[in-house]
Amino acid sequence: MTALGLPDTIQACLFDLDGVVTKTAVVHAAAWKETFDAFLRGYDGQRPFDAVADYDEYVDGRPRADGVRAFLDSRGIHLPEGTPDDPPDAATVHGLGNRKNELLLAKIRTDGVEAYDGTLRYLEAVRAQGLRTAIVSSSANCRDVLRSIGAEHFFDVRIDGVVAAERHLPGKPHPDTFLAAAHDLDVEAAHAAVFEDALAGMDAGRAGRFGYVVGVDRVGQTDALYAHGADTVVKDLAELGGKE
Repeated sequence: MTALGLPDTIQACLFDLDGVVTKTAVVHAAAWKETFDAFLRGYDGQRPFDAVADYDEYVDGRPRADGVRAFLDSRGIHLPEGTPDDPPDAATVHGLGNRKNELLLAKIRTDGVEAYDGTLRYLEAVRAQGLRTAIVSSSANCRDVLRSIGAEHFFDVRIDGVVAAERHLPGKPHPDTFLAAAHDLDVEAAHAAVFEDALAGMDAGRAGRFGYVVGVDRVGQTDALYAHGADTVVKDLAELGGKE
């Protein structure tokens, strides 16, 4: 292992945004809960959205519309797809997703965005060692969030919700967005490391046959991260630095 805690065959590092670089996973979970709980009140016998279990299983790491479909399917509820520009009060898959995004942006505007200092230090070390880097996120707000924490310069490539839509890339748990990032960095998947906190991201890393998959456990799900394909799990990326 290198001083970065990675196999010496790794030439590039592919980082998820929410929960890995920024402390926004909890904000996403709160926005999803507010969205789904309001929606579920119209259905008798439905329990509220669980901001831990339901979030981890159905929406974390996925594109918004995929998360809406997955969660509603788990409750036996089916809605029309609608279109991406549906208003947030529309009773459609995209309408619910847009409502969640509206709530998320309001929370971010109110409370701001924080970065994980350990991740920023690790990114500096990765760049100092000459490894190429990419941010890989399902969020359509990725660029704005990176700019808000002054971290855009850490990444050579950005594959986010906007880019994925333009290129028609399926989101996590499919590996396509990570594979696109490796391609844009001109690195084979076997020589790239994936850094993810979401179970869907672990699945994507495993499906893409990446050289190393690092699970970042922010919420006490170490066993699940390993079960979904992590090669190693840390609570903070600073733990990887300094390993020989």
